[in-house]
Amino acid sequence: MKRSIFPTLLFLCAAVSITARPITETDIFRFVWIADPQIAPDGARVAFVRVTVNEKKDGYDTAIWSVATSGAEQPRQLTNGPRDSSPRWSPDGRSLAFLRALEKDGKPEPAQIHVLPMSGGEPRAITTLARGAGTMAWSPSGDRIAFTTKTNPGESEAPAKKDEGAYESDVRVVNQAVYRFNGQGYLDPVRRSHIWTVRPADEKPEAKQITAGEFDEEDVVWSPDGSKVYFTSTRVREPYYQLSRTELYAAPASGGDIVAIASIEGDIGRIAPSPDGKWIAFRGQINRPARSYNQPDLFVVSTAGGSPARNLTAGYDNDVLAGLTGDQRAPRGGKAALPIWSADSRALLVTTAERGTANLARVAVPSGAITPITRGNHEVQTFTATPSMTRPVVLVSTPTMIGDLHAVGEGGRLSRLTNVNKALFDELTLTEPDELTYKSFDEKMIQTWVQKPPGFESGRRYPLILNIHGGPHAAYGYTFFHEIQWMAAKGYVVLYPNPRGSTTYGQEFGNIIQYRYPGDDHKDLMAGVDELIRRGLIDEKKLGVTGGSGGGLLTNWAVTQTDRFAAAVSQRSISDWANFWYTADFTLFQPNWFRKAPFEDRQDYQARSPITYVDRVRTPMMFIEGELDYRTPPAAGGEIMFRALKYLRRPAVMVRFPGETHELSRSGKPWHRVERLQHIVRWFDKYLMGERTDLYDVGLDNSS
Repeated sequence: MKRSIFPTLLFLCAAVSITARPITETDIFRFVWIADPQIAPDGARVAFVRVTVNEKKDGYDTAIWSVATSGAEQPRQLTNGPRDSSPRWSPDGRSLAFLRALEKDGKPEPAQIHVLPMSGGEPRAITTLARGAGTMAWSPSGDRIAFTTKTNPGESEAPAKKDEGAYESDVRVVNQAVYRFNGQGYLDPVRRSHIWTVRPADEKPEAKQITAGEFDEEDVVWSPDGSKVYFTSTRVREPYYQLSRTELYAAPASGGDIVAIASIEGDIGRIAPSPDGKWIAFRGQINRPARSYNQPDLFVVSTAGGSPARNLTAGYDNDVLAGLTGDQRAPRGGKAALPIWSADSRALLVTTAERGTANLARVAVPSGAITPITRGNHEVQTFTATPSMTRPVVLVSTPTMIGDLHAVGEGGRLSRLTNVNKALFDELTLTEPDELTYKSFDEKMIQTWVQKPPGFESGRRYPLILNIHGGPHAAYGYTFFHEIQWMAAKGYVVLYPNPRGSTTYGQEFGNIIQYRYPGDDHKDLMAGVDELIRRGLIDEKKLGVTGGSGGGLLTNWAVTQTDRFAAAVSQRSISDWANFWYTADFTLFQPNWFRKAPFEDRQDYQARSPITYVDRVRTPMMFIEGELDYRTPPAAGGEIMFRALKYLRRPAVMVRFPGETHELSRSGKPWHRVERLQHIVRWFDKYLMGERTDLYDVGLDNSS
């Protein structure tokens, strides 16, 4: 096992006593999350979003808190919530803008920009837009705030209620291939995200529209001199007919013609102008030729135009401004970090993800040399810093810590600023996973983690749960995972590998599964199971397998390829690739995963679809589905596998979650997240532990 040099959770070692207990599924109700940290201009404080569970409303509350970067005091609450997010400091540090969504009749209204004076007083709303405000940024002088909104002209105030009894059509006319999106629902083609500005100091602030037209604008930031705003946009009708391309643009801050600044053979995002105004840094993903996985890099481009963007990290075969997969990022209020420039415009701060870890690094301009700032077995989920870069603040997660803020000192030393879950974690027995690497069928080395039960006894053979990540281009690693900790607490050894196709191992390793998914990645997973059997850790007659999304697909695939698993739980999965091609919320019109459409190459789609081989399945299967999952629609995944297995009279059950999207495990309703975990482990308890339960047997004809 690799030992982290990161000094996390030392308090746990001292706090664990005879009263310490294993983690439970319902501990989620006491979890506290931190999101979107933003350092004050003078570097003295960090504002952040604090997220908690509202058990009464079966949802989440958010409020803005702050903490001193010196570590000399406890965090303090700045706003009351329950739906406050996106804190943004004014350039002079005297005010804090944030988004607040008030509730009316128990439902949140569109979020409006509020400004809180740091000298004291109540926050003041400065927008009253019918569709609310989105991404926002202060101008360099602090006299304006730019933001995005889907409010249309003439709709700046909340619309009046319709006359009682008046008919309003709910019929949708769909003429585009992408017409609904997971978590957002049905898209509105007549509403686009545009840039507006507002002057916070005005007695009656009036928002002014800066951009218009038929295309969305996102990622708004100001030029250092305040004369213009930069943003990203895909200015193509029906963009699914070509490989995606998001470009960088500028518009005068007072309104006017939009000017193209940069384009690459792919997508641009997370833009950041340099302090001297000469450059813009951004995260870019080259997607030509068509690949399944496109590695993210750090680019810079001249604001003067006329020269192509330059890839600073072309020689770094890993992921920039990326992280790991897990189930405990903040379920609300999270924002992706932007690259941060040094005051002299000669370096940038970014996160880099490599072999199951994510850390903070410094990238030199123009050489592209990467210097690690933090090191260790953890995930730096996001970060913030002043231009001096003397004391960045990072949000860090480990297998035994959900996520806390740390100041970065000399030599990358981390000083803890928050400990938001201390009261709960003082009660728990949490253990670090073991890390190991093993050879797959073709000698390729695969990295995995093994979470053992608390009080693990050497020489005893435990039941196994193979937990497969989704994506498929994602990565497990050194980050907190409630699901895995709880499965181990229930007496299982949990194996969670990064098979080929995973990120953080380079472009070739990630893209090797293109046109071969599922396939060799399944062999990687089974080689991991065999390795644990060889080491004498697990009972080969008590093997379980589960996974969500891409991991659900591989779960479905595994039980059609082998009878070794005694039980399986497939979550929000794919079982019929052709069905998925026709019904997912995004299109596969481009040759990223398949070379052609299903009706042009039926054989390939059938050969890679678990439903084709459903008659081979002998493993008792549970299927977990969100009824509003548009990413992997149930009818393309577990629902049809379930129906086929019922026809074959094989043991199968489907658990459906009303109102839940593809994000059920990460940001679903708290009680649904708890019930999901309960169903997964109960199914394994039934078939691996031999525990009796009638929950899944009521009304069945067991005569055959």
